[in-house]
Amino acid sequence: MRIHAVHTLYEERLARSTRPFLARGCKVERCRQCMLRTHLCICEHRPLAKSNAAFLLVMFDDEILKPSNTGRLIADLFEDTFAYIWSRTEPNKDMLALLQEPQWQPYVVFPAEYAESERVAEKVELVEGKRPLFIMLDGSWAEAKKMFRKSPYLNQFPVLSINPEKPSRYKVREASKENQLGTAEVAARIIDLFGEHDNAEMLDLWFDVFRENYITGKMNRMLPDESSLKALQTFMAAH
Repeated sequence: MRIHAVHTLYEERLARSTRPFLARGCKVERCRQCMLRTHLCICEHRPLAKSNAAFLLVMFDDEILKPSNTGRLIADLFEDTFAYIWSRTEPNKDMLALLQEPQWQPYVVFPAEYAESERVAEKVELVEGKRPLFIMLDGSWAEAKKMFRKSPYLNQFPVLSINPEKPSRYKVREASKENQLGTAEVAARIIDLFGEHDNAEMLDLWFDVFRENYITGKMNRMLPDESSLKALQTFMAAH
């Protein structure tokens, strides 16, 4: 099984913890990769997208430890996904170097209303020879806003925004706004905007598989109804 950047970051963050992370459900036995209850593990069903896009997950400190996090679903599908813990005062040097690599054209994914109008991009427009690097600020809404405001190294990059037409399907955490989406849901809309429509649908379906199994575990049921998994398998068979 492919170990990706979020798995590695999780282990690094866990290793430097000075105290146990006592989130709700912390005593539940979970798979270390998908973070679902072991009997609900979905790792064997994980698809892999063929994409020209890359993602950079900038994660608030404890976000990486939360079983409900959906940023890891992006890394599950998109091989070129990078993940770092955010720091206001000491941003990761490898992350800063990544942002300056000539192969990438970074876009900060965030609501346009929080950015200066001249930074807002309506679509993905690439310089020849470059690939898009979509920067996702992964945390609660309050944490994401803090990361956006207090990361001056991101100010040089355009802001790419979406206007969700439908409310979130997340239902794993309570959102502060009805149209506030989970990180993986936003990534699916962004990759769709980029023109990789099949990859957007694949990520949506993978998100649904995770959500169905997570809620099954949360409700202390033994098995999900597997309708989401069947939909994903049908999609993969057709592609």
